[in-house]
Amino acid sequence: MIGTNRDVGNARELLLEGFPRIQDSLDDEPAENILRWAFETFDNKVAIASSFGAEDVVLIDISARIKPNVRIFTLDTGRLPHETYQLIDEIKEKYNVAIEVCFPDEQRIRTMVQEHGFNLFYKGVAERRLCCNIRKVEPLQKKLGELGAWVCGLRREQAVTRTGIKTVEIDTSNHGIIKINPLAAWTEKDIWNYIKENEVPYNSLHDKGYPSIGCAPCTRSVRAIEDVRAGRWWWESPELKECGLHKKDQN
Repeated sequence: MIGTNRDVGNARELLLEGFPRIQDSLDDEPAENILRWAFETFDNKVAIASSFGAEDVVLIDISARIKPNVRIFTLDTGRLPHETYQLIDEIKEKYNVAIEVCFPDEQRIRTMVQEHGFNLFYKGVAERRLCCNIRKVEPLQKKLGELGAWVCGLRREQAVTRTGIKTVEIDTSNHGIIKINPLAAWTEKDIWNYIKENEVPYNSLHDKGYPSIGCAPCTRSVRAIEDVRAGRWWWESPELKECGLHKKDQN
C-alpha cells in the first residue's frame, strides 16, 4: 500500500505528489486499507457522507473499527422517511458517534415551495433537480467547504451513471476536493454479507423492497427484476437519476 502524508489537504497538492499513481495504487485495495489511508492522510478533514443506506452503514462499521471518532455527516432534507431517522439514532447509540446534520436554507425552501408547490419534483426533471439542489446539493457544498476529502458509499454496480467511478477521485464538481469510494468494486451480495456477518444496523425499509432509499416522496419499493435504483425518481429515465451530489464529470 502507498504511503501517507498528513499535510496533503486538497486535490492540487495530491496532484503535485503524483495523484494518478495514488489513484491506481488504491484502486485494488480492500475497503479497510482505503479508509485507513484516508484517515491517516486527511485526519479530521475527512468525513463520511451518509444517507444511511446499506452501503453507508457498512462504511460506518468499518470506519469505527479503524477510527472510533470518525466524522460522519448527513443531509436532512426535511422529507426523509421515519425509518431513516430511527436508524440514525440507532447508529449513534451503537457506535457512540456524533452525526453532523446539515439542513437546507429555510428561506430557499420557503421560496421554492411558494413558487412551485410541495411536490414540484413530479412536474419534471428541472423541478426535481431544483428541489434536490436546494435540499441536498447546497448543504453538501457548504459542508465540503470544511473538508479536504469526503467518503461515499458509491458502487459501480449500482447504476449506469456510476459504472466508471474510481475508489479515489478528484471531485471537480466540488472545487477539487478528494472523493473516496471504498466500496466501488463491491457487489450487492458483498454489502449484505457484511451487514449480516457483522450485525450492522440497517434501514428497515430494505426488508420491504427498498434497495435504495432517499426522500420519502421520491423513493418506492422495487420488484426483484428491477435495477437497485429503479425506485429512485422512478418517473425519470435511468441516465437522469442523480440528484447532483455525484456528477459524472469527475476524473
